[in-house]
Amino acid sequence: MTLLEVLVSVAILAMIALLIYGAFDSVSRGKKAEEMRADRARQGREAMQRMVREISSAFLSMHQPPTTALLTRQTAFIAVAGSPYTRIDFSAFAHRRYERDAKESDESEIGYFVSDDPDIQDKHDLVRREQSPIDMYPGKGGVVNVVAENVDIFNVKFLDPTTGLWTERWDTTQTSGQPNRLPIEVRISLTMKAIPGAAAQTYVAKFMMPMQSPLNFGISR
Repeated sequence: MTLLEVLVSVAILAMIALLIYGAFDSVSRGKKAEEMRADRARQGREAMQRMVREISSAFLSMHQPPTTALLTRQTAFIAVAGSPYTRIDFSAFAHRRYERDAKESDESEIGYFVSDDPDIQDKHDLVRREQSPIDMYPGKGGVVNVVAENVDIFNVKFLDPTTGLWTERWDTTQTSGQPNRLPIEVRISLTMKAIPGAAAQTYVAKFMMPMQSPLNFGISR
């Protein structure tokens, strides 16, 4: 073989190797994109299921000690509308005990809101806050964990049974809000950020609230 033939052969082999590499790289990128899409869809579905379960367990209580000096907790349902994120904090029968025979109640204070990722710029995550037992500060304290990453929109609306209208704000602690009553229906909309080559994913859930009136076992019915 002459030197020219060797060079031509090497060039052909290099082109074939480049084509094979391109094919494998395309398959690998497609697989990673599909894994990312599936993981994002899983996070969205699980976050929606958890929010529906916990918000529908929300409650208010009229049971208070005889003097304010003995007051140690406040049940509440507070939602603040934002653009494009809603923040909601509420008391609920949603606490899970992970240790056998743990001396814990199923009552807890839960919050859902969107927070900026401290490590990645322009990345917003839906987080869950839980405080158990319930304390005097409905929107503070507890442990915060991420439940869904890369959130674009988190919007919650509430159906007011007294007006028959949907509202984006709710506050059971203020006389100018909705004192001592819960909405009759809740609508959640969660949009996950789009990945390259795919559209943004939106999840919507609408459900009834089992309890609208505060618990007060001292009243006979």
